[in-house]
Amino acid sequence: MISIEQLRVEFGGSPLFDDISFLINPKDRIALVGKNGAGKTTLLKLLAGKMSPTKGTISLPRDLTIGYLPQHMIHNEGTTVMEEASSAFEHIHVLEKEIEQLGVELATRTDYDSDDYHRIIDRLTHQQEHLQIIGNGNYEAQIEKTLLGLGFLRSDFSRPCNEFSGGWRMRIELAKILLIRPDVLLLDEPTNHLDIESIQWLESFLIGCGSAVLLVSHDKAFIDAVTTRTIEISLGKLYDYAVNYSEYIKLRKERHEQQVRAYENQQKMIQDTEEFIERFRYKATKSVQVQSRIKQLDKIDRIEVDMEDTSRLNLKFPPAPHSGIIPLEVEHLSKAYGDHLVLDNIGLIINRGEKVAFVGKNGEGKSTLVKCIMNEIEYSGKLKLGHQVKIGYFAQNQASLLDDSLTVFQTIDYVAVGDIRTKIRDILGAFMFGGEASDKKVKVLSGGERSRLAMIRLLLEPVNLLILDEPTNHLDMRSKEVLKEAIKTFNGTAIVVSHDREFLDGLVTKVYEFGNKKVREHLGGIYDFLLFKKMENLRELEVSNLAVKNQNSDHAQKQSSENKLNYEARKELSRKIRKAEKEVEEAEKVISSLEQEISAMEANLQQAEFASDPSFIMRLQTVQRDMEHKLYEWELLCEQLETLKNNE
Repeated sequence: MISIEQLRVEFGGSPLFDDISFLINPKDRIALVGKNGAGKTTLLKLLAGKMSPTKGTISLPRDLTIGYLPQHMIHNEGTTVMEEASSAFEHIHVLEKEIEQLGVELATRTDYDSDDYHRIIDRLTHQQEHLQIIGNGNYEAQIEKTLLGLGFLRSDFSRPCNEFSGGWRMRIELAKILLIRPDVLLLDEPTNHLDIESIQWLESFLIGCGSAVLLVSHDKAFIDAVTTRTIEISLGKLYDYAVNYSEYIKLRKERHEQQVRAYENQQKMIQDTEEFIERFRYKATKSVQVQSRIKQLDKIDRIEVDMEDTSRLNLKFPPAPHSGIIPLEVEHLSKAYGDHLVLDNIGLIINRGEKVAFVGKNGEGKSTLVKCIMNEIEYSGKLKLGHQVKIGYFAQNQASLLDDSLTVFQTIDYVAVGDIRTKIRDILGAFMFGGEASDKKVKVLSGGERSRLAMIRLLLEPVNLLILDEPTNHLDMRSKEVLKEAIKTFNGTAIVVSHDREFLDGLVTKVYEFGNKKVREHLGGIYDFLLFKKMENLRELEVSNLAVKNQNSDHAQKQSSENKLNYEARKELSRKIRKAEKEVEEAEKVISSLEQEISAMEANLQQAEFASDPSFIMRLQTVQRDMEHKLYEWELLCEQLETLKNNE
């Protein structure tokens, strides 16, 4: 589908990519991995057409559609959430308008035999067929389903986009890209601003969407669930593994060990050759052999190894000052913004030494409670901090409090005390400030870099209650491991507001769930909580279905003295169920037929005559789109059938 051949990109004369080549096939789900600065985001920009390579080609079909979600973007202003999401279907509106105009033009003309008249007919026929292929169905239902999946409420649909935070506006952009259903999705850190439920919804969507996916993410659980192929960029070269991230880690370790052995053997051979040259350089009887060895050295393709720092950086918080047995106690706390009630009569107790997580959808009050604890906002009720509690607080706005005139190194040097001062450069390296980056001025740092620097500074301050609000958003996997280990060994109390399951796993022993203005306590780790939530959702569904049954029963009582639907109503319901079952069955037959047709056509693509035939490629894409539309239709029919059966 997309062919990358001999791609080379240079910045300031230094190559970022060194003649890399690979293919992206239909339905590939690829994780793009590598150290920060290896070129992951640059590669996404090249594939999205936002940059041009220094050398090489990126070949893709002319009608291929690409959806690209960058880490940072400029958002549109002056539109509502629904209007902005609807812009994903702008191409359908344009097509419908052209068809309408062509119809009006035909109706007003009488030159039926002219070439111009027939040209309009041909154009109208072509555009109507095109509209039928891409689908002009109920796209509002698709918009609602996608927005709800990404955590929006129906009441949010009519709100202006500029009322939402940057994270929520990023979700709107993600919704637009997903709604377009492009052939290829390029996603750069898509989970940074999503809560756990939205991440799980996105996982399911990407697995079943049928598009090829190439994504960059530091959320291990997310990329493990979504991807089946891993491409690593290292030292300008590309390594392709047909496995998910966890398996890639194992295979990469084996490859790295082989590389190191080959490198060491080559270095020994080079050293032996150089010693031979030096020893016999001035002996006439050995001149031929010396010249031969010199030429041999010149021709050697030197092996490069991405030598990782495999030493474990054991970063520890300073010993926590002793605090009371209960560092935090909340009773009957409520908080409203105007008429909007966020927290309603909540209570919780956190004991000394506990590591707890605050989880829940965005907007449910997690950050609000944190602000109450920090005494940044007013509230009603009781919130009591324990004896001698000293809080270390990390939030995104902490980065704005850094001194712009200092360098990265100076910022940390000023707060570090004791033996930790000897490890400052190691710590900076672990959080992606290695080498010359430690001498950069704070004022030139990006938002993500400032956040990481604020996190490092917090790590060095003696506190006994840590409150971390989304601490992993700008950290790579190694940095997250360092931070996680530091919190685990911290002898104080920690509250972590996070959507990163992998980070929370093994770290917290209690989960507080925020939702519906309340806070619920769950004992156990994050995966215990998620397992419980699945069970809870099923129970809620049963309650919901029971309510439907009761409503139907109450309605039937009004119609009849019997506590059930009368005969005619049940007969009509059975007829509808049989009809819905038949429609589902027919849709499944069509899907099966399309699957066979697609498989046969994809097999033909292995032959040059078909692969180079534009009409064959167009036919294949048409059948694939038909398949997507039929799958969506089947999904709606199944939901309709389930609703009918629940009303029996």
